[in-house]
Amino acid sequence: MKKYKIKLLIILGLLLSFSCESYLDKAPESDLDEEEVFSTFKNAQGFVEEMYTLVVDYGTQAHTFQDYLYGDDAYGNRTWKASYQIDLGNLNGAARGSFTYLWNWQNATYGTSNADINNSNQSKRPGLWDASLRGIRKANIVISNIDLMVNATQDERDVILGQAYFFRAFFHNEIMKFYGRFPYIDKVLVGDFNLQRPDSYKESALAANEDYKKAVELLPANWDEMPYGKLTLGENKARLTKGAAYSFQGKNLLLAASPLMYGNNGSMNTYNYDTELCDMAVDAFAEVLKLKDQGYYKLSSWENYEEVFWKSPTPNAWPGATEFIFASTGGNKGQVQRFMTAGVDRDFHGISGSEIVSPTHNFINYNFGMANGLSIEDDLSGKYGPVTYNPAKPFENRDPRFYKWLIIDGDVMAPKATGSNQTKHGTAKLWYETTGNFGEHRSKGDDNQPSTTGYMFSKFYPKIDGEYHSKWNQIIDQYTGMRLHMRLTDVYLMYAEALHASRGATTTPGSYNLTAEEAINAIRNRTAGTIPNVHPSIVADNNKFMDEIRRDRSVELCFEAHRWVDIRRWGLAHLERYKRKTALDFPEDHSSFTERLLVERVCEYPKHYWLPFEAKQTQIYEGFPQNPGW
Repeated sequence: MKKYKIKLLIILGLLLSFSCESYLDKAPESDLDEEEVFSTFKNAQGFVEEMYTLVVDYGTQAHTFQDYLYGDDAYGNRTWKASYQIDLGNLNGAARGSFTYLWNWQNATYGTSNADINNSNQSKRPGLWDASLRGIRKANIVISNIDLMVNATQDERDVILGQAYFFRAFFHNEIMKFYGRFPYIDKVLVGDFNLQRPDSYKESALAANEDYKKAVELLPANWDEMPYGKLTLGENKARLTKGAAYSFQGKNLLLAASPLMYGNNGSMNTYNYDTELCDMAVDAFAEVLKLKDQGYYKLSSWENYEEVFWKSPTPNAWPGATEFIFASTGGNKGQVQRFMTAGVDRDFHGISGSEIVSPTHNFINYNFGMANGLSIEDDLSGKYGPVTYNPAKPFENRDPRFYKWLIIDGDVMAPKATGSNQTKHGTAKLWYETTGNFGEHRSKGDDNQPSTTGYMFSKFYPKIDGEYHSKWNQIIDQYTGMRLHMRLTDVYLMYAEALHASRGATTTPGSYNLTAEEAINAIRNRTAGTIPNVHPSIVADNNKFMDEIRRDRSVELCFEAHRWVDIRRWGLAHLERYKRKTALDFPEDHSSFTERLLVERVCEYPKHYWLPFEAKQTQIYEGFPQNPGW
């Protein structure tokens, strides 16, 4: 009989250490046998909660540096960072480097067996590849031993099994997002085995869908409403629910329906989706929106939007407010604060170890549009009303989200600073004229501190009564910033994308009375009149409206680590617009503005759309081919 090493506590953060080198074909260390582990609900839930700690937090799980934005949305010129290696086209280096959440430094430096899920420092926990394989194995252990729970109530058995089904699907999805089609492992593997890669991404996604469907039936809408949830009443926010299962079920289906996955590494059209899978995704997202109608979720208002990202009710509480659906368990204080400050100059905030990640001008220019609700491109066309964008004054008349999440030249930063510090940091100084003449918060071009692009971002950065956290206004300890794996805004955006791809902008599905157009406008109008509705002429053009859905997604979810997955699944990453990372240069008096190329990313289709597997993974036996181009 197999035995498992386990700590018998029922709190999130319960952890398990493995000592073996492979987490699919060998059993873990032995302390308790199977019958003991599954003898009570408390023991079994303790085993399950170890899977929560294997969910990788992209924002805090890459060494001490917050290099987590891998798309065209940010720039960091440290050569050892994964984002830099991705820009060079070196996906092997990015996938298994020391400073990436995909692998993490503990894996790269000491090997996978030394990555410790007991560690409160998330950067020392397993990276995404290793953690996902461990999670799959643990889920299969639970599923295969559920009949041993003879002393549990039916509700207790259901929630144990529901979490295991969810995690088995979720951890497969984590690998699939980056590596593509992957065998669906639905049993505990022991000894010799032969895992054949499926012929398509869809095959694996449909297998995951079956697990999500089971999880939906078994998980509660809210743990606090269940007898077993009373044991940890008020501390159940991070635990899995029906809403989480429906949300990830829909996301799994939408990703499988997307142009890259639908094309299956062959011919690809960015507007061509698998409409059958899109319909299935819509129905899953519709169930989340029904839970919203029942009061389980709510879109945050514009005025309280900070509560989703950093404005937690107490210093150690989770943010997310009414939009929270699922997130990784948090890291230690140091890692969390380095993540929160990742968009801001370290000399201003004073958090040791933090390195700035600079938003790129190309990303901001193409996505953050105008106050009239149009993109800059559409505004300048004159087709949809008077032109409001002035290239000589690019920071004026912009979308409110531009001012909410970006720090631009001249913004008030530290009014409480005095003397020379007030001169340096009282306002943002992001101008750049030459390598010898630039603002306090702007890099001269050959280092990574401060901004390399002319912008900083503040989405997770505390600001109270108009003043940011700084060395002279130290408020960051009062809050906890967090990147959510799933929130309600994302559900609305994915619902709109899937529905429009399948049925168009103005058709309601049978599962919920909301069109794709209405879903996007609901986000724009968190508080009435915040951002104008999508222009009717854009709604009437199928491709233009899909572009607008994607643009709203890019803005709403900016700096939340969705971008690299999105531009790949949409089949856009190899196009010129998405390969060029640029800065905006301008003198202190704003008399001119010049876009400057920082790097042209190396990205060929299909080679740079999927991470390569380790060579040894593809050489064990036939039937597990490497990804294209590697």
